[in-house]
Amino acid sequence: MPDTTPHARPRVNTREPFPALPRPSAPAHVITSDAEAIEIAQALAARFAAGAAERDREGWLPIEEIDAYSQSGLWAINVPRAYGGAGVSYATLAEVIATLAAADSSIAQITQNHLTILAHIDLDGSEAQKRELFGLALAGHRFGNAFSELHSKNVASFETRFVEDGDDVIVNGEKFYTTGALLAHYVPIVAVGEAGQGALVFADRAAPGLTVINDWSGFGQRTTASGTTKIVNVRVPKSRVVPIAAFERPTAAGAISQIIQAAIDGGIARGALAETIAFVRERSRPWIDSGKDKASEDPFTIALVGRLVLNQHAADALLERAGRLIDAAVAEPTEHNVNAATLAVSEAKVLTTEAALDAASRLFELAGTRATLLSHNLDRYWRNARTHTLHDPVRWKFFHLGNHALNGVNAPRHPWN
Repeated sequence: MPDTTPHARPRVNTREPFPALPRPSAPAHVITSDAEAIEIAQALAARFAAGAAERDREGWLPIEEIDAYSQSGLWAINVPRAYGGAGVSYATLAEVIATLAAADSSIAQITQNHLTILAHIDLDGSEAQKRELFGLALAGHRFGNAFSELHSKNVASFETRFVEDGDDVIVNGEKFYTTGALLAHYVPIVAVGEAGQGALVFADRAAPGLTVINDWSGFGQRTTASGTTKIVNVRVPKSRVVPIAAFERPTAAGAISQIIQAAIDGGIARGALAETIAFVRERSRPWIDSGKDKASEDPFTIALVGRLVLNQHAADALLERAGRLIDAAVAEPTEHNVNAATLAVSEAKVLTTEAALDAASRLFELAGTRATLLSHNLDRYWRNARTHTLHDPVRWKFFHLGNHALNGVNAPRHPWN
């Protein structure tokens, strides 16, 4: 395992292959309720917040933090109760992710594909696959991702292929934006079979031919290690090939993927707002024309903070509502329920995006010039918000909301909606 002592921690953007991490040496904790999930998330968030600015500034990979996170049981909270999980509400799952993202949005993002994959296993996996893969997640194994391709014509075009070879399949391709793959134990690869059917192919992270390169160079979400995964003749048992069929029928798959994205943005907004309030109270000076002794007494500052608080509460409320509608769509996946969940998540995504970008920008306007000092590294909130909110464009959320309201057209079903 790489040395994770201070000043020798593995860094992002080294452009070097990164070796697979060891499997968990002990089973993870198994969470049994929504309340326990939120309680554990709050405790971990306090721990992760302490080093978030330094990790971002120095480019340190959060290896120890991710180990603690997955061992806490939070990586298995949407495993259904029938398979030993807590099966928490998606409103709870969103709150867990937002809580962690407020502390360190990179750590929260590393989880996003794992949790989405668990939902896909439930929708498309066989009973044997559910027992095996849910069991791995409950034990603390992490699923990364190898979905997007850098040079394809759009996000839904995949050139990665697999062919059958006896009891195995052989996969070839190259992926980018592979958040979570670097620190995963298994890497689900989106690949297309000989008959044109897409599938998730669960490769062992240490499989020969699977190379994860630590070359993510985005200015935000710096420690997600969302770089390149090269797949050269990677052999995977057929038993770990899960077809992707959830979008061929009404399911909540897309809404589940999207609510995690929205929760990360909502968490960034929370973190930026908390930093603004703390900085104005403790460090900022009042403007000379205010006649006040403290920056926190400046009436214009007070009013703008009030606006940020209102925006945050609105975003949180829509996020919680979207989670409840996803729960209804999971329980009864009718066209109506799935579309209601999709549109509700679209609304939440719009508001969490706006709240994150506004709070991260207003932080400097309200806190003042001293907030821009590199020692504080407060610009990470804006960099992280601007980077993560690009995942799927909110301009299309407005379109789908309006098209349904005006013309009765349901939103399309895919992983980005």
